Amino acid sequence: MKIAEFETFVVGNPPPHFGGRYFIFVKLVTDDGIVGYGEIYTATFSPDVVAHMAEDVIQRWFVGSDPFHIERMWRNTYGSGYTLRPDVSLGSVLSGIEMACWDICGKAVGKPVYELLGGRVHDKLRSYTYLYPPVGDDVHATPFYEDPVASAEVAAREVERGFTAVKFDPAGAYTVYDGHMPPLEALRRSEEFCKHIRDAVGDRADLLFGTHGQFTAAGALRLAKRLEPYDPLWFEEPTPPDNVDEMARVARGTSIPVATGERLTTKYEFHRVLEAGAAAILQPALGRSGGILETKKIAAIAEVYYAQIAPHLYCGPIEALANIQLSTCIPNFLILESIQTFGGFHAELLTRPIEWDNGYVIPSTEPGLGSDLDEAVARANPWTGSELHLTMKSTPNLPDGS
Repeated sequence: MKIAEFETFVVGNPPPHFGGRYFIFVKLVTDDGIVGYGEIYTATFSPDVVAHMAEDVIQRWFVGSDPFHIERMWRNTYGSGYTLRPDVSLGSVLSGIEMACWDICGKAVGKPVYELLGGRVHDKLRSYTYLYPPVGDDVHATPFYEDPVASAEVAAREVERGFTAVKFDPAGAYTVYDGHMPPLEALRRSEEFCKHIRDAVGDRADLLFGTHGQFTAAGALRLAKRLEPYDPLWFEEPTPPDNVDEMARVARGTSIPVATGERLTTKYEFHRVLEAGAAAILQPALGRSGGILETKKIAAIAEVYYAQIAPHLYCGPIEALANIQLSTCIPNFLILESIQTFGGFHAELLTRPIEWDNGYVIPSTEPGLGSDLDEAVARANPWTGSELHLTMKSTPNLPDGS
């Protein structure tokens, strides 16, 4: 069996855009007709450019190869062009292609991917959701994200739906000039969010406090002191990802567990985080972290440091399927990010929706990743915009938070 054909899809995510503006999918087909799907999570170039990058890598290193030879193809790609070092764009492209190979492997032997990586450990996976505006509102509606009362109302509804953890990030805009010192307004608003949401959910749910690497270590510690009375499960990416020693200063200075990993790729970057003591919870996004096998290795390294894995998801449903496969077979799984209950467009893009039940994702027993991309839906929703998946503010924050 050899990889013979391939295709990429750049799919526009219609309003309310939960999970991002667009999704980039990869399709591989073997010479005996087995189809595998993967998803690329990268935002550094326009998605059409990323799709061409994926096509180049597939043609160069995967076409004509046995899809089971994942380690060999991974190393060839990782070292291509005399790199052999973590590169978030190449890592993302490689992640999506590798994911599709695993999908083929599972289908070829009639087993879910997790059964090929040590077997099922968890029968169900605890999940959390970000607090999004009510359906019908613009996902980018600033007033909602600055309103602790409105967010607390949504948190209460999500907990009634079955979630036992909710995530929110009220600390203000992130900018290409980060890290910065949080303004007093951001400190006040963050504390207000924690207070109102804790009052709304009581001890029925964990609070997951998100940031986007906005702060200096000193600024993050000032913020953490305000949050500690509300006992969040984690303080996400408190400093930028390029200096793990500074993040380690935060981890040592607060009782809140630090979580990080959305912007990291390969075991090498995650090991630096663990070695520095910068985080107790790792959040690999499998469409960027190096793929399923690479993230299994990251989870194994994390075991040595008693760190737990909480796969990140601000992406489409194929990455979600990969996150589920990995989570099912690792002993140090903590919690899985979901896009609400995986309904809406995420469900429409799959031939078989992800099963969510009372706060838990139920791993599929179907072979491969557990579902396929509905290509008709993907083709009917092409991306036509010019923005990147995520965009940082291009000017510094002012002292009043503006």
